[in-house]
Amino acid sequence: MATQDRLIESTQELLWERGYVGTSPKAIQRHAGVGQGSMYHHFTGKPDLAAAALRRSAEELRALAEERLSGPGTAYQRIAGYLLRERDVLRGCRIGRMAQDPDVIADAQLRAPVEETLAWLRGRIAEVIAEGQAAGELAPDPDPADTAAALIAVVQGGYVLARAAGTAEPFHQAVRGALGLLSAHVLR
Repeated sequence: MATQDRLIESTQELLWERGYVGTSPKAIQRHAGVGQGSMYHHFTGKPDLAAAALRRSAEELRALAEERLSGPGTAYQRIAGYLLRERDVLRGCRIGRMAQDPDVIADAQLRAPVEETLAWLRGRIAEVIAEGQAAGELAPDPDPADTAAALIAVVQGGYVLARAAGTAEPFHQAVRGALGLLSAHVLR
């Protein structure tokens, strides 16, 4: 693996685990197995490297979500596939956790991939709901954008509940509840 990729992947992991402040350049270098010169050859500093890591995490989250949301099945089945996909629940969402990091939110460059990814996900789920409504699979009455925002809130809130409890069950319970609510709009 190229040095630049090792640095980005190490930064992704450390940001997810420790947050922005807890991710020092020395920790990144140690985790990546590279020296200071290598890091500064590829990136101007920690903010530049963190931005690259957040963009990579955003790309990976979008790809995972798109795989489920564009797959076969009804709109409900595709959304369920996204919500039920395997996750490292107790670690939380790589992107959602960064929305809770004050240093990330205070910096426009770092905040942008977080904000853009969550907006994309809301929009993409809203599209799937609208497709389901147009196909007669889902009732026309729930607003797609509102429903998508609620589903994203369930996922992100589920992560918080699970981390606070030290077990994945609250996340799974929240997802089951959201799917129960959504299933009430499935036309049979």
